[in-house]
Amino acid sequence: MKSLLIIGAGGHGQVVAETAEACGYSKIEFIDDNSEIAIGRIIDLEKLKDQYKEAFVGIGNNIVRDKLIDRLVELGYRVPVLIHPSAYVSKSAEIMSGTIIEPKAIVNANSQVGRGCIISVGSIVDHNVQVGKACHINSGAIIMAGGVVDDFMKLEAREVVLGYQSLIVDKE
Repeated sequence: MKSLLIIGAGGHGQVVAETAEACGYSKIEFIDDNSEIAIGRIIDLEKLKDQYKEAFVGIGNNIVRDKLIDRLVELGYRVPVLIHPSAYVSKSAEIMSGTIIEPKAIVNANSQVGRGCIISVGSIVDHNVQVGKACHINSGAIIMAGGVVDDFMKLEAREVVLGYQSLIVDKE
Protein backbone atom coordinates (compact mmCIF):
# COMPACT_ATOMS: atom_id res chain seq x y z
CA MET A 1 0.00 0.00 0.00
CA LYS A 2 1.42 3.37 -1.07
CA SER A 3 0.96 6.00 1.59
CA LEU A 4 1.58 9.74 1.51
CA LEU A 5 1.64 12.38 4.22
CA ILE A 6 0.64 15.83 2.94
CA ILE A 7 1.56 19.03 4.77
CA GLY A 8 -1.38 21.38 4.32
CA ALA A 9 -5.05 20.42 4.21
CA GLY A 10 -6.32 23.55 2.46
CA GLY A 11 -7.33 23.98 -1.16
CA HIS A 12 -3.96 23.16 -2.70
CA GLY A 13 -3.51 20.27 -0.28
CA GLN A 14 -6.81 18.83 -1.51
CA VAL A 15 -5.60 19.04 -5.14
CA VAL A 16 -2.39 17.28 -4.09
CA ALA A 17 -4.43 14.54 -2.38
CA GLU A 18 -6.61 13.92 -5.42
CA THR A 19 -3.57 13.86 -7.71
CA ALA A 20 -1.79 11.46 -5.35
CA GLU A 21 -4.83 9.19 -5.37
CA ALA A 22 -4.84 9.25 -9.19
CA CYS A 23 -1.13 8.29 -9.02
CA GLY A 24 -1.91 5.16 -6.98
CA TYR A 25 -1.54 6.29 -3.37
CA SER A 26 -4.17 4.53 -1.30
CA LYS A 27 -3.45 5.95 2.17
CA ILE A 28 -3.32 9.74 2.21
CA GLU A 29 -3.29 11.79 5.41
CA PHE A 30 -2.76 15.46 6.22
CA ILE A 31 -0.85 17.36 8.84
CA ASP A 32 -1.83 20.97 9.31
CA ASP A 33 -1.65 23.34 12.24
CA ASN A 34 -5.11 24.74 11.46
CA SER A 35 -7.28 21.91 10.21
CA GLU A 36 -9.67 19.52 11.90
CA ILE A 37 -9.18 16.85 9.22
CA ALA A 38 -5.43 16.62 9.89
CA ILE A 39 -3.92 13.77 11.91
CA GLY A 40 -1.36 16.09 13.43
CA ARG A 41 0.56 19.33 13.28
CA ILE A 42 3.78 20.25 11.49
CA ILE A 43 5.67 19.73 14.74
CA ASP A 44 4.66 16.04 14.50
CA LEU A 45 6.66 15.40 11.31
CA GLU A 46 9.50 13.67 13.13
CA LYS A 47 7.31 11.23 15.04
CA LEU A 48 5.30 10.34 11.89
CA LYS A 49 8.45 9.46 9.96
CA ASP A 50 8.17 5.75 10.77
CA GLN A 51 4.57 5.56 9.53
CA TYR A 52 5.12 7.51 6.29
CA LYS A 53 8.20 7.14 4.11
CA GLU A 54 6.90 9.72 1.63
CA ALA A 55 5.63 13.23 2.26
CA PHE A 56 4.60 16.14 0.05
CA VAL A 57 4.04 19.82 0.75
CA GLY A 58 0.55 20.95 -0.27
CA ILE A 59 0.97 24.63 0.59
CA GLY A 60 0.66 27.31 -2.08
CA ASN A 61 3.14 29.83 -0.63
CA ASN A 62 6.34 29.29 -2.62
CA ILE A 63 8.82 30.24 0.10
CA VAL A 64 7.05 28.27 2.84
CA ARG A 65 6.76 25.25 0.51
CA ASP A 66 10.50 25.33 -0.19
CA LYS A 67 11.43 25.55 3.50
CA LEU A 68 9.11 22.66 4.39
CA ILE A 69 10.61 20.50 1.63
CA ASP A 70 14.03 21.19 3.19
CA ARG A 71 12.63 20.01 6.53
CA LEU A 72 11.19 16.82 5.01
CA VAL A 73 14.53 15.99 3.40
CA GLU A 74 16.35 16.68 6.70
CA LEU A 75 14.04 14.24 8.46
CA GLY A 76 14.61 11.53 5.85
CA TYR A 77 11.29 11.58 4.03
CA ARG A 78 11.19 10.80 0.32
CA VAL A 79 9.56 13.73 -1.49
CA PRO A 80 7.99 12.41 -4.71
CA VAL A 81 7.00 14.04 -7.97
CA LEU A 82 3.23 13.85 -8.54
CA ILE A 83 2.07 13.83 -12.16
CA HIS A 84 -1.66 13.56 -12.78
CA PRO A 85 -2.42 10.85 -15.38
CA SER A 86 -4.19 13.39 -17.62
CA ALA A 87 -1.11 15.65 -17.80
CA TYR A 88 1.44 15.36 -20.60
CA VAL A 89 5.09 15.31 -19.56
CA SER A 90 7.70 14.69 -22.24
CA LYS A 91 10.10 11.81 -21.67
CA SER A 92 12.97 14.30 -22.09
CA ALA A 93 11.63 16.72 -19.47
CA GLU A 94 13.30 16.81 -16.06
CA ILE A 95 10.98 17.25 -13.09
CA MET A 96 12.53 17.67 -9.64
CA SER A 97 11.18 16.30 -6.35
CA GLY A 98 8.26 17.93 -4.59
CA THR A 99 6.71 19.15 -7.85
CA ILE A 100 3.10 18.53 -8.81
CA ILE A 101 1.93 18.48 -12.43
CA GLU A 102 -1.84 18.92 -12.24
CA PRO A 103 -4.56 17.66 -14.63
CA LYS A 104 -4.31 18.66 -18.30
CA ALA A 105 -0.98 20.49 -17.80
CA ILE A 106 1.77 20.14 -20.39
CA VAL A 107 5.54 20.00 -19.87
CA ASN A 108 7.16 19.67 -23.27
CA ALA A 109 10.49 18.35 -24.56
CA ASN A 110 13.79 19.23 -22.88
CA SER A 111 12.19 21.43 -20.23
CA GLN A 112 13.40 21.49 -16.65
CA VAL A 113 11.09 22.12 -13.72
CA GLY A 114 12.78 22.80 -10.41
CA ARG A 115 12.10 21.33 -7.00
CA GLY A 116 8.81 22.05 -5.28
CA CYS A 117 6.93 23.62 -8.19
CA ILE A 118 3.21 23.74 -8.89
CA ILE A 119 2.34 23.31 -12.55
CA SER A 120 -1.38 24.05 -12.30
CA VAL A 121 -4.29 22.67 -14.24
CA GLY A 122 -4.14 23.46 -17.95
CA SER A 123 -0.85 25.35 -17.86
CA ILE A 124 1.70 24.94 -20.66
CA VAL A 125 5.45 24.67 -20.24
CA ASP A 126 6.68 24.47 -23.84
CA HIS A 127 9.97 22.97 -25.00
CA ASN A 128 13.40 24.02 -23.70
CA VAL A 129 11.95 25.96 -20.76
CA GLN A 130 13.71 26.47 -17.45
CA VAL A 131 11.45 26.78 -14.39
CA GLY A 132 13.31 27.55 -11.17
CA LYS A 133 12.62 26.03 -7.77
CA ALA A 134 9.43 26.60 -5.80
CA CYS A 135 7.55 28.32 -8.64
CA HIS A 136 3.82 28.34 -9.25
CA ILE A 137 2.68 28.28 -12.86
CA ASN A 138 -1.00 29.03 -12.40
CA SER A 139 -3.99 27.69 -14.36
CA GLY A 140 -3.77 28.44 -18.05
CA ALA A 141 -0.41 30.24 -17.85
CA ILE A 142 1.97 29.64 -20.74
CA ILE A 143 5.75 29.62 -20.81
CA MET A 144 6.74 29.77 -24.45
CA ALA A 145 9.63 27.79 -25.95
CA GLY A 146 12.96 28.77 -24.42
CA GLY A 147 11.35 30.78 -21.63
CA VAL A 148 12.89 31.16 -18.19
CA VAL A 149 11.07 31.51 -14.87
CA ASP A 150 13.24 32.43 -11.89
CA ASP A 151 13.11 30.72 -8.47
CA PHE A 152 10.02 31.46 -6.34
CA MET A 153 8.07 33.21 -9.13
CA LYS A 154 4.31 32.91 -9.46
CA LEU A 155 2.71 33.26 -12.87
CA GLU A 156 -0.93 34.23 -12.64
CA ALA A 157 -3.72 32.59 -14.65
CA ARG A 158 -3.38 33.22 -18.41
CA GLU A 159 -0.03 35.01 -17.97
CA VAL A 160 2.46 34.40 -20.80
CA VAL A 161 6.26 34.27 -20.50
CA LEU A 162 7.94 34.84 -23.84
CA GLY A 163 10.90 32.72 -24.91
CA TYR A 164 13.90 32.98 -27.20
CA GLN A 165 13.68 36.80 -27.18
CA SER A 166 17.41 37.16 -27.82
CA LEU A 167 17.05 35.43 -31.19
CA ILE A 168 14.64 37.99 -32.65
CA VAL A 169 16.44 40.10 -35.25
CA ASP A 170 15.22 43.52 -36.37
CA LYS A 171 15.28 43.51 -40.19
CA GLU A 172 15.07 47.27 -40.84
